[in-house]
Amino acid sequence: MNILLICTEKLPVPNIRGGAIQTYIGGVVPLLSRGHKITVIGRADPELPDEETVNGVRYLRFDSQGVLDIYMSNVIPYLEASAEEYDLIHIFNRPKLVLPVASVKPNARIVLSMHNDMFNPLKLNKVEGDAVIQRVETIITISNYIGAAICKDYPQAGPKIRTVYSGVDLSKFAPWKQSQAAQRDRDSIRNQHKLGNKKVILFVGRLSRNKGPHVLVRAMSHLRHSDAVLVIVGAAWYSDDRISDYIAYLRALAEKSPIPVMTTGYVQASEVHKWFCAADVFVCTSIWEEPLARVHYEAMAAGLPLITTARGGNPEIIRGNNGIIIENPEDPAEYASTLNSMLSNVGNARQMGLHGRKLVEDHFTWNHVAGQILEVWENQPADVEGASEFVSEPVVESVPESASEFVSEPVVESVPESASEPE
Repeated sequence: MNILLICTEKLPVPNIRGGAIQTYIGGVVPLLSRGHKITVIGRADPELPDEETVNGVRYLRFDSQGVLDIYMSNVIPYLEASAEEYDLIHIFNRPKLVLPVASVKPNARIVLSMHNDMFNPLKLNKVEGDAVIQRVETIITISNYIGAAICKDYPQAGPKIRTVYSGVDLSKFAPWKQSQAAQRDRDSIRNQHKLGNKKVILFVGRLSRNKGPHVLVRAMSHLRHSDAVLVIVGAAWYSDDRISDYIAYLRALAEKSPIPVMTTGYVQASEVHKWFCAADVFVCTSIWEEPLARVHYEAMAAGLPLITTARGGNPEIIRGNNGIIIENPEDPAEYASTLNSMLSNVGNARQMGLHGRKLVEDHFTWNHVAGQILEVWENQPADVEGASEFVSEPVVESVPESASEFVSEPVVESVPESASEPE
C-alpha cells in the first residue's frame, strides 16, 4: 500500500530533538516500510532538508513554528495540490487534522494514533469530535487509559479503539551486567560525573510541576542511604535548556537536599540511554494523568527496577514484579519509604529489573509495535467508500512472527478529568 504518516507540528522526524511520538515513528517506520511505500510528513527543522528519501522512506517537512494552524495551512494545500493518492493516511495525535485531510484526500482510509487525550472538550468541540470518530477507521491508543478517556466523551468510539503500547530499541537500552556496550556507557557516565559506586536514582523527563520531580527531591530528606545520589535528566522542553521558574525552584530545592542531587539539563535523544545504563533505580513521578510515559519502556529495557505513580496509564506498565506503584505522587515520604526498601534489597531490586527486561523482550519491542500496526493497516474494510460509517471489528487474527502475542484488556473503565501535555 501507499501510506502517508502525518506527525504533529511540535517536533521533527527523525527525533533529533526528542519527543515520544517522533521516537515511536522512528522506531516503526523502518519495519513498516519493508512491505509498504511510506511517506512521512512532519515539522521543518533547520538541520533537516524540506524533502528527502532515506532508506526508501520519503520525508516531507513543513513550517509550523510549533503551531497547528500554521502547520495545517502548509500541509493541507500541499495535499490538495498533490496528484498522489494514498491507500491509507495515519495521523498522529491530532484529531483536528482528520477532517481537513479527509476533505482533500476523500478516498483514503484514515487511522488515528492517540498519545494524549486530544478529544478532551477543552481541545475539540463535540460536533467536530463526533465527525472525526465517524470518519476514522481505527483509533490506536498508547494505553487503555487514553482509550477510556476518549470513550468517556465519545462512547461510540469504543469499537474503533485498539491499544497498541509503545516500544523500545533493545540494542541501545540494555542491562549493564549483560551488555558490554551498556557497561562501557555506565562506566563512562559514572567516571565523567564522579558518581563512583553510588546508588543512582534516576528521573528522566520534561521538567514541569506536572511531571513531579520536585516531590522526588523532597523525598531525599527521608532517604536513609547516604551513598545514594539523585540524577534528574531533562529540561523544560525538548532541545530547550533555558531555566524556567520551575527549574530554578527545583535547583533551589536540590541545593538544600541532604542527599546529592544532580541536574543534567537537556540531553540529546541519542545520548539519553547512557544515563539509564548508569542508574540503579528509575522513578517516574507524574502528578498529572500521564497517558503512559515511554521512559518506562526504556528503564525496563535497561534492566532497572521501576517506581511509578498511580496516574493515567502508568500503572498499566506494572505487571507482576517489575516495579512498584506510588499511590500518592505528592507525598515525598511514600517515595522515600519505597526507595529505602529497594536500595536495602539490591538483589531483589535487580531481579525486578530483569523481570522488566523480559517483559519488554516479550511485548514491547518495535517489532511488536509494528506488527500490531500492520494488523490495523491490513484489516481492509469491506466498503472503503463507506469508511465514514465503518466500525472495525476487534483485531484478533494472528500477526507476523515478529509481532506481539500480547492482547490488551478491553477499554471499558471510566477515567477522571485530566490535563494533557501534547507533543
